[in-house]
Amino acid sequence: MLIAQEKLETNIAEHILYMYQIEDVIRAYHFDIELITEQFITPQVPSQSIRNQYINWYKDLIREMKIEGIEKQGHLNRLKEIYYELSYLHNTLLTVSEDAKYISLFEDAKAYIEEFRKKSNLGGIHEVEIAFHALYMKLLLKLQKKEVSAESEKAFDSMRILLAYLSRAYHQMKSGDMELLNPKKKN
Repeated sequence: MLIAQEKLETNIAEHILYMYQIEDVIRAYHFDIELITEQFITPQVPSQSIRNQYINWYKDLIREMKIEGIEKQGHLNRLKEIYYELSYLHNTLLTVSEDAKYISLFEDAKAYIEEFRKKSNLGGIHEVEIAFHALYMKLLLKLQKKEVSAESEKAFDSMRILLAYLSRAYHQMKSGDMELLNPKKKN
């Protein structure tokens, strides 16, 4: 809860990946708040008052996930809204502001994104969301202590760098820094 809020305000890419984890935790515990509290929250949150805040946050997420029908798979609508904003910003950086640095980063990552799209059967999903899926997959592989090949590391790195730049631009946009959208090409 506190981590999610902090990441929402400071690093939108980390926020999305963190929320993917939380959705998976809720699914792994079969939406059972008692199990989540006993086995997941209590060991990590020693303070009872803060623990109660976390319990309520998880209850709200459970309710939200059930209402949205994403018990088995999918992501919260609030994350989808962020994707729409990031996709719009991505397209703006490429075509309106013609941000040279972002264009270069996207060109570096584009082939890897398309390769991941094909391997993961993510047909109609925007490139930005595919990059997030790829980085989340890498996180899951690391948690499972599985080895990642050098070529895969290179692919993940290019997507990570792209999303880091996009995340920074997102926070600039949200703070009202419209210099970001200046149509002058940046180096």
